[in-house]
Amino acid sequence: MSLVIAIDGPSGSGKSSTSRLVAQRLGLAYLDTGSMYRAIALGCAAGGLLDDADGIIGFTQRASLQMGTDPANPSVSLNGVDVTAEVHSPDVSAQVSTVATLQPVRDALTAQMRQVVAQAGRIVVEGRDITTVVCPDAAVRVLLVADADARMARRNAQVGGGLTSAQLSDQVVRRDRDDATVSAFTTPAPGVALIDSTHASLDEVVDAVIALVPPAALA
Repeated sequence: MSLVIAIDGPSGSGKSSTSRLVAQRLGLAYLDTGSMYRAIALGCAAGGLLDDADGIIGFTQRASLQMGTDPANPSVSLNGVDVTAEVHSPDVSAQVSTVATLQPVRDALTAQMRQVVAQAGRIVVEGRDITTVVCPDAAVRVLLVADADARMARRNAQVGGGLTSAQLSDQVVRRDRDDATVSAFTTPAPGVALIDSTHASLDEVVDAVIALVPPAALA
């Protein structure tokens, strides 16, 4: 029996940690769709294409992405090269919205995301518009939110600290504002459960998501 759990949310809301732990607890595959956009941004930056919308779109349509869906060790390869570590660099975080706000790029990657989901069958998928565009028929659809201060603190911890207030604001607040022009992830769509992680522990959030899974899907 297939089971798709779709989790959306802004930067620093805890969706990656939550999604991976939900997948591990339930024995499901895991797809970080944000890493797909990040990989494209990385490749476009290397090719000097970030100021060329047509170049970005063409690169995306030609690129070969391979997503490792083990929640304990997720990975992303671009054109045969493992770029898992590189895609989470501060430079890529600052550049990814340039790629992600182009609708033809979103359309191309959405098609690839759906292929991964179909092949896995039982999977947790996290991103920006998974509940509304990529997997609108998922058995569980969640929008995970948190206030800006909590999200910036989590982002700083995620990268090992050391980011300035301006850098944090750029990676969290500015990026969310840019991405919101093409993806609705600030308010839940009909049928999407809203979970606020601002004052909740990771285990509490994971438990809240798992409680939404139909019992028959776990049998």
